[in-house]
Amino acid sequence: MAALILTSGVIAMTGALAVARPSAAGPVVAAPTNCAGPGQEYAPVPWATSLLAPARVWPFARGNGVRVAVLDSGVDAAHALLKGRVAAGFDAVTAKGRADSDCTGSGTRVAGVIVAQPSAARGFSGLAPAATILPVRILPDSGYANPDQADPAVLARAITWAATQGAQVICVPVPAYADSAELRAAVAAALARGIVVVAAAGNLGGPGSANPTPYPAAYPGVLGVGAVDANAGRWAGSQHGEYVDLVAPGDGIVSTQRLSGLTEVDGTGVAAGFVAGTVALVREAHPELGPDAVAARLAATATPAGDRAPSHEYGAGIVNPYNAVTDQLPAPAASAGLPMFRPPGSAVDLAGPERRRRAIALTAGLMLVAAAIWIGRTVVLRGSRRRWRSALAEPPPQPVEPAAPGPPVPLFEEEPLGGPPARRP
Repeated sequence: MAALILTSGVIAMTGALAVARPSAAGPVVAAPTNCAGPGQEYAPVPWATSLLAPARVWPFARGNGVRVAVLDSGVDAAHALLKGRVAAGFDAVTAKGRADSDCTGSGTRVAGVIVAQPSAARGFSGLAPAATILPVRILPDSGYANPDQADPAVLARAITWAATQGAQVICVPVPAYADSAELRAAVAAALARGIVVVAAAGNLGGPGSANPTPYPAAYPGVLGVGAVDANAGRWAGSQHGEYVDLVAPGDGIVSTQRLSGLTEVDGTGVAAGFVAGTVALVREAHPELGPDAVAARLAATATPAGDRAPSHEYGAGIVNPYNAVTDQLPAPAASAGLPMFRPPGSAVDLAGPERRRRAIALTAGLMLVAAAIWIGRTVVLRGSRRRWRSALAEPPPQPVEPAAPGPPVPLFEEEPLGGPPARRP
């Protein structure tokens, strides 16, 4: 896959040979024969970075302690934006040696969208800059003679090796197009270890392509990833089918190029890198979640691709790193049957209603007996006090009426005018 030109004086892609041209930005860097040349600096914020907004999620998770295996053409560990984030890895093609170099450049681009370090001088950075890349080479180290599919046996060997080396996420940017018992078993073993497997849906989904079934994306438990463009539409080559669980940016993506600088790349492989980076963030923030729970969280928090999702082209929607890490999802409730409901195939207790009616009748009878006992006890006590003689109820007490008051008695006698009356002798 040829990288697109970012600025003048970058790299001209001519078939299987990369020819470096003079650039005003610096001296000429001789490109090794049949290998990808260096990239260029790129200051603006790429559209994919604006969409996924990694800086929003970094206060909560940066991928600390998470190892992401990238199964591709190797990764250039000497790249300035990847230094210190790339382990030695393993060459699964030859079954020996390291994979921390990259002639083709494909694996370096995928690794860049996962762990490229942020910088004030450029708008691009990886989603999980604190994670570690475990590079595994599954494609021959042959430059632009880069196949669009992997050998199932080599891919199975790579997955098995990554699973035994402590990887918590396995990213498969290049699919195989043949089902294989060996590959299926390797994926199942990785999932059983609690590893999340993220796989590209493949780039053969265009109008003139056969859209073959990709593996391991089509296996149960694997997160299959398609690609969208800046308008949230399906990227022209993105394959489509039931194996697409999510989509991510995959058209004109700025990422790291082998040797130095940045370049542009298309495809579901780099889209799988975005999803793998999101999984690394989730694994740090929610280490208790297994592969199925991580996949469910990413699906539940995805951004719908307009009115197109969910579908075989977009899955649950566009991966959303911030929501995947920070959303509080309800815990799955324990299954509880409805009252009087029995699952199909189980024996139905037909005697249940009859027992319930009997219990109600018995309770009512006991209440009546208790009431009769209380009434009888009251009658006996009152009869014994009257010695069983009939009697009338005592009349109610009559209030005592106060006596009528006499004439008023003056407190003071008034003297008539003219003086006191004459006294009688």
